[in-house]
Amino acid sequence: MTAPIETELRGLLVVDLGTQYAQLIARRVREAGSWCEIAPAGKALDLARRMDLAGVILSGGPASVYADDAPEVPPELLELGVPVLGICYGMQWMCQQLGGHVEAAHKREFGRTSLAVTRSEDVFEGLDGHTVVWMSHGDHVDRLPAGFQVYGRSDNCEHAAVGDPARGFFGLQFHPEVTHSVRGREVIDNFVLRVCGQAGDWRPESIVRREVDKVRAQVGEDGEVVLGLSGGVDSSVAALICHEAIGERLHCIFVDNGLLRKNERETVRTVFAEARHVDLTIVDATERFLGNLAGVTDPEAKRKRIGHDFVEVFRQEAKRFRKAHFLGQGTLYPDVIESVAAHGGHTAVIKSHHNVGGLPEDLEMELVEPLRELFKDEVRAIGRHMGLDDRLVARQPFPGPGLAVRCLGECTPERLELLREADHVVTSEIEAAGAHEGLWQYFAVLLPVRSVGVMGDARTYEETCAVRAVESVDAMTADWAYLPRDLLARISNRIINEVRGINRVVLDISSKPPATIEWE
Repeated sequence: MTAPIETELRGLLVVDLGTQYAQLIARRVREAGSWCEIAPAGKALDLARRMDLAGVILSGGPASVYADDAPEVPPELLELGVPVLGICYGMQWMCQQLGGHVEAAHKREFGRTSLAVTRSEDVFEGLDGHTVVWMSHGDHVDRLPAGFQVYGRSDNCEHAAVGDPARGFFGLQFHPEVTHSVRGREVIDNFVLRVCGQAGDWRPESIVRREVDKVRAQVGEDGEVVLGLSGGVDSSVAALICHEAIGERLHCIFVDNGLLRKNERETVRTVFAEARHVDLTIVDATERFLGNLAGVTDPEAKRKRIGHDFVEVFRQEAKRFRKAHFLGQGTLYPDVIESVAAHGGHTAVIKSHHNVGGLPEDLEMELVEPLRELFKDEVRAIGRHMGLDDRLVARQPFPGPGLAVRCLGECTPERLELLREADHVVTSEIEAAGAHEGLWQYFAVLLPVRSVGVMGDARTYEETCAVRAVESVDAMTADWAYLPRDLLARISNRIINEVRGINRVVLDISSKPPATIEWE
């Protein structure tokens, strides 16, 4: 594999110590206008020494610093002469390493907590009084290292925020990266801009410039890329970046796998082949995909089979191009977080994604993933900067495996058509009412549940459809959205009357966590 292009940007290093939120921390750093890299503990020191390093952020994690399985963090990270911010586990490790002491707390803290700010300076510049923060810890620092002072405390945690301003070392027992910490972004902004002295100039134009350069360097002067174009914002922006980097050597493949939303094929053809003049091939592989899904009900098996078929279709299409040794994908950070132990760290696997966890070991094509280090909102900002049609930029996320993970049970052509029509009702009604503003996703799910109904004085025994609508800013956490009653009534009425085969509509009111946004 071609080594990643080295960046000349001055930035921060986020050390992943096992949290699900390492990439979310990185996103907050980028929102503050600074480039950053992420590495697990074992690779952090090497990367830090190769970077033009402005500061280090040590993430949280599930371990205890005194446990046998605790991540082994290089102590030299505290000797690089740059500011360090420790979050939760990262704070505990730093304090213990510098001579403090960590022990199990008498009372654990999980969820929203009131933090009393005692020093309104440095990372807490502009904050005073009380603010709500998100806690998630069972251990605490009971003795601070020499030179450290208390910046904030909660009812159950005397050392909820600490720091040694002389060395630029700060520790937060709470999680400023999650939206539940009301002024957490200001704390991170202060660390990045005030403490680390970053200029705040990491913007969409610089992201595009860097990713275009990386694609050019990876593909070379005569390499060709085959890219799976789904019509979603991720693959669309990835296509634009690759097209700007290598022009006509990009070959986009749109695979109609029978798992798409209504009118998907026509939209992609209009936007890319006709408006953007991108080389686009449309492949109808419906029979292949649905044939391989026959009888399959396990969600992981669905994802693996779909991922395998995608790659095989691309490999087959790539044979038409003599130097197409590269497979382009719109992989994002959340895909990586939930599919693998990100960056080789201690993070738990949630579920696999077709463009991350479903690739065969004998893949003969090198992956080109210009969005792999970005979150959805960053991708949308890039899309707007590059002039992508707003119909695609603002489009809600759609899972790589398509309707297969919203069609619980077996994905037969008949059940998929029910779901496709029901989903069209849900999306069109929500958008017509203007209720989509502020929603992250809104869609229908077909459940493998039949129930008795009455239509025209006759008994029915048909399937059940769930309506799912959530609010989120990053897909890492999400709250269910309560749609207006009259809107829900119209959706239910239309589905039951227009989609023959569904006689019951229910509303999903689960948040993430504990549920996921998608049902499978």
